[in-house]
Amino acid sequence: MARVRGLPADERPQDADPSSVTQQRGLDIGYVTTEQMIEVDRVMIEEFRISLVQMMENAGRNLAHLARSRFLNGDPRRRRIVVLAGTGGNGGGALVCARRLHCWGADVRVFITAEPAAFSPGAAHQLEIVERLGIPVARGGELGGADPELIIDGVIGYSLHGPPRDDAADVIRWANGHAAPVLSLDAPSGVDTTTGRALEPAVVATATMTLALPKTGLRAPGVEAYVGELYVADIGVPPSLYSQPALGLEIGPLFACDEIIRLS
Repeated sequence: MARVRGLPADERPQDADPSSVTQQRGLDIGYVTTEQMIEVDRVMIEEFRISLVQMMENAGRNLAHLARSRFLNGDPRRRRIVVLAGTGGNGGGALVCARRLHCWGADVRVFITAEPAAFSPGAAHQLEIVERLGIPVARGGELGGADPELIIDGVIGYSLHGPPRDDAADVIRWANGHAAPVLSLDAPSGVDTTTGRALEPAVVATATMTLALPKTGLRAPGVEAYVGELYVADIGVPPSLYSQPALGLEIGPLFACDEIIRLS
């Protein structure tokens, strides 16, 4: 059973700046399965020529904006942040977030779950940028002395296949044992994005920023204990893509007023 993660009342950050995050107001927001989101990514890359790196940039930029407005009181300068990055697209987005927060003056440390050679091409590209900027990067096993004010979870997204293992499992357990709030990208690592089943271990997040459309698993009974506050962010998916036969969804210009929407 997950515990509900949060901050003590006297340390709890203010809600996100209304100019940065839009509350849901009668929006008709569809939910997608993992398989549907894989198809969205395929069409984006193969048919629309919108690259995975471009989507990572959009995801990481919005994650950094949400971290700043929701957890850092609008000013990340000198704030201690740990970014946990896996080897795939989720890790790549988290690395973009790390770079953004670093450029905004935060004290960022990155911990990765495997050697760089194991990273996917897009995530490896983002990791190289982070290293060239001089942001400290270490393996997850070196987390012991870290004492962040905020943890960014980018370990595993919709590519989850079985319980997290090895370094991925270790960093998830470390995050759950730390008092700092956790902001997860797309889904809490260890939670199945289609069924909502939380494998062992799974991140207990303070907030989750899912991408493009919320995943069906994020509304499953009981999963809110892992998801925390739920936001959805724009990564540049054209609304017309969703109406293609393989998806059959009718989604309007969801992000017309803001790139980040709070759902719960």
